[in-house]
This record gives sequence, C-alpha cells and structure tokens, in this order.
Amino acid sequence: MATLTTPDVRFHSSWLDAAAEFDGARQDGAGADGWPLEELKDPQFFGRFVDWLVKDALPESPRKPGYVPCSYLWIIEGETFLGSLAIRHELTDFLLNEGGHIGYSVRPSARRRGHAARALAEALPIARELGIQRVLLTCDEDNAGSRATIERNGGIYQDTRNGKRRYWIDTA
Repeated sequence: MATLTTPDVRFHSSWLDAAAEFDGARQDGAGADGWPLEELKDPQFFGRFVDWLVKDALPESPRKPGYVPCSYLWIIEGETFLGSLAIRHELTDFLLNEGGHIGYSVRPSARRRGHAARALAEALPIARELGIQRVLLTCDEDNAGSRATIERNGGIYQDTRNGKRRYWIDTA
C-alpha cells in the first residue's frame, strides 16, 4: 500500500520515470518548478533538489518572495514513486483564492487507484501537527477525480473562484 514519506534520493530513478509520464505538465505539490528536468537527471543535482524540498518546511529557509514554508512529501509504494503532496503552512492571498494549503499529484500510470485519497488522509494529521486547524483544498472546476478525493476526505465545498473549487476540511 502506498504511503507518504519524506523525499529521498533513493527514489531518483523512479521519480524521473514519473516525471517523464507527466510529459512536461505541471506536477502539483512537487516543488519542481524552476528545477530543469534535464539537470535533475544528474544524481548530485537531484540530491540538492531533495535537500531543498526537505528544508523548505523550515521557516528560516530562504524562499522566493510570496512563498511560504511548505512540507513536501512523496507518495511511495515499495520503491516506486507514485506522486507528490505539499502542505503549505500558511495562506497568501493567492493560496487563499486558488492554491490552498495542500496540493498533490499522482503519476498518470498510478491514477484512479485511491492513492491521492489515501495520501490526503495521511496528510491531514500532519497539517494538524503544524497548527493548521482548517485545511483549504482547491481543484479545477472540471477535475472530477480531485473533487472526489477532497470530498471523500470530508471536504466541504465553499465556493468557486477563478475556476477553482474551494473546500475546507477540519483537522481537529
């Protein structure tokens, strides 16, 4: 069964296989924006990427203006990387309207098997430990799979803003 784990370089090959499946599409919750895929093929460069993902949870870590501390987790089954999940520790105006506290993605070959729903269920207690009492999740209006994942985990629909459905889940 798949589980959430801290990013680790031992999943390098499987991570690259998953990245290829996305075929250039954005991977929500991956933290890979600005990290060129060609360079991530190099083990040392990938190690720096993983180190950055882990350290981004620390409030004192340097980050781009407008970004918040974020706990990155990987969805793993055995030694296979299935996807990513990010817990943003606070909300900016953009995250409040469109991004939410938690973002996730599952590699195309592993979708429709409940991995995202299980990962989100595992992430909610982690969010609570971070002091987040109510978690905001968003999804595109036409993303039926993500809607089902959020609703399966107790998401209460609030409204739609800029094409994003907004749901709240109590973590207490």
